[in-house]
Amino acid sequence: MIRYSQVTPKHVYLNRRQILAGGLAALTLPGIAQGGTKLQGVTKSKYTVDEKMTPYDAITKYNNFYEFGTAKEQPAELAKDFRTNPWSLSIEGAVAKPQVLDLDAIMKIAPLEERIYRHRCVEAWSMVVPWIGFPLAAVVKLAEPSSKAKYVAFQSYYNSKQMPQGKYGGIPFPYVEGLRLDEAMNPLALMVVGLYGETLPNQNGAPLRLITPWKYGFKGIKSIVKIRFVEKQPPTTWNLSNPSEYGFYSNVNPEVDHPRWSQAKERRIGEIFKRDTLKFNGYGNEVAALYSGMDLRKNY
Repeated sequence: MIRYSQVTPKHVYLNRRQILAGGLAALTLPGIAQGGTKLQGVTKSKYTVDEKMTPYDAITKYNNFYEFGTAKEQPAELAKDFRTNPWSLSIEGAVAKPQVLDLDAIMKIAPLEERIYRHRCVEAWSMVVPWIGFPLAAVVKLAEPSSKAKYVAFQSYYNSKQMPQGKYGGIPFPYVEGLRLDEAMNPLALMVVGLYGETLPNQNGAPLRLITPWKYGFKGIKSIVKIRFVEKQPPTTWNLSNPSEYGFYSNVNPEVDHPRWSQAKERRIGEIFKRDTLKFNGYGNEVAALYSGMDLRKNY
């Protein structure tokens, strides 16, 4: 498998016709893979939806990433110089195999898949995104959690020098999130390294982020540097900041309103009219059994 650090830069890939015209059969330049670099060896996944995808421009210019500003358009501009290579991911806690992985090792955890997922934000807007990544379950298996591990805790990267807008975010950093272990093992839970065939842009959580498509978008922690397996429910950033509005589970549920607005409808980016919000964001067949017997109003 090609090493992550050797992926052909985007400008070379886009100019391949000119390169071939010059008589070269191929050209590979080593270097740092940044957002917008073509990913190789990606297969189509069965875990996908047949819906119109949101344009790349909208996905990459309408973002929540408070480390780079609270306005939707700020991350695309303020994260452009964010350094994502070298990068390390620490796997810790109640596991048989604690370890630290660099980018190349992360890319070898499991084969890459493209999954077209619905993405629902707690602010009642939505997208359809062709994410590229590998199952979170592959990380769990790699770590070999012990019987004490009941939850998986995530931590993002934070550096006030690289992310000076963070001081205006109104939430504590580094950003933290968590899942129950059985949620983490669900086949839909995805560790994402790219979108639209390319490595993640910085504003979308480069180089590694989480997507759980049946949950509201803020559960999708970006720029992950630590995964820790723990016995007790871990703290999560938005639940710490405002527990009455942001629960630990945060499953998409049109029947449970946000205290300041209804969640019954949503507006797909690029559309004028609102559409009905689907329970579990339409993924009930895959995930509803995880919450059998639970009061989803109390455990929001």
